[in-house]
Amino acid sequence: MAREYHLVSADSHILEPPHVWKQYLPRKFHDKAPKVVPDGDGGEAWQFSPDIAPAPIGIYASAGRKHEDVRWTGVTFAEANQGNFRAEPRLREQDVDGVDAEVLFGSARMMSHFFSDPDPEFHLAGVQAYNDWIAEEFVKVAPERLIGLTCIPALGVEAAIKEMERGLRLGMRGAWLNTMPSVGPAIRPDDDPFWDAAQALGVPVHFHVRVMRQIQKPRPKGARGDDLTGLANVGAASMITDLPEIISSGVHDRFPALTWVQVEAGSGWVPYILEQLDDRWWRNRSWLPVKLKHEPSFYFHRNWRSTFMVDRYAVQNRHVLGVENIMWSSDYPHHGCDWPETRRVVDDMFRDVATAERRRICALNAVELYKLG
Repeated sequence: MAREYHLVSADSHILEPPHVWKQYLPRKFHDKAPKVVPDGDGGEAWQFSPDIAPAPIGIYASAGRKHEDVRWTGVTFAEANQGNFRAEPRLREQDVDGVDAEVLFGSARMMSHFFSDPDPEFHLAGVQAYNDWIAEEFVKVAPERLIGLTCIPALGVEAAIKEMERGLRLGMRGAWLNTMPSVGPAIRPDDDPFWDAAQALGVPVHFHVRVMRQIQKPRPKGARGDDLTGLANVGAASMITDLPEIISSGVHDRFPALTWVQVEAGSGWVPYILEQLDDRWWRNRSWLPVKLKHEPSFYFHRNWRSTFMVDRYAVQNRHVLGVENIMWSSDYPHHGCDWPETRRVVDDMFRDVATAERRRICALNAVELYKLG
């Protein structure tokens, strides 16, 4: 009997487990692989390299802890919900929360370890090890509930296309990019062969939080890991520039059938920036180098999906955003999640929303995009 989907998280996460690099990375690279070490506060952390402070797993394994108990340090892999890195417990954790399926993202700080290494062979081996692990230990276990995305290497367009194609063979349902395919500081024509390939293959492309404009070594706690501002505007601070830049490039005129997904940047701010883009384009279109066939907001509604967690402005402005353009997400098991109280939180946020619209935002948009069921 086919599963009915009522709650699909379009942005959830895994926590890479201690065994992943030993098992999936070629032995010759084990000495350079990330290692699990004590975090100095009774918990565990990833040590990327000797010159970088250990990166604690705390807030990335927050599910089930009270808000007052959430902190960066003091959490071990053994104490965290085992669904962070094992499929069978993850399915049980979904059931407890009333979630039917999740789109799974890895850790950008983890992949930055491989992206920033000068050895392209090690770089590609790390990306492929991650893709092999999530395909083998998650996607194969429950492909209709655990939705894998291919992590794309930052090694140029040709390597990006090859890994996207390999990911499809592994059962992945989308591409997760941290950089532009050509690894430039912004979108440019050099990226077009990748967009062309993704469109031909029907692969949606995802940018999680931001477009990485310059490869950097991983930070233990992110750019602003300990302040309220960094926790509150994560994603939106970057995507409010990234999304308009992509739309303004004209890429959507060249590849009209390609779907783009901006993830964990919120959606409530999008109507404002679309209004401003349309207004400035209309006033200045005669002299601007930006040449578009349609007004900028047209491309958002045709080509983009936007995810959100707790975002009442997105829900209130759903008809401006487009009911078919936004997708709910839980952020599980990161500190933005409400497990095991997700249903209560969603019920509250969607209290005044028609049932059909709620189901589309909370499930059917993702079901259609990732071809579930």
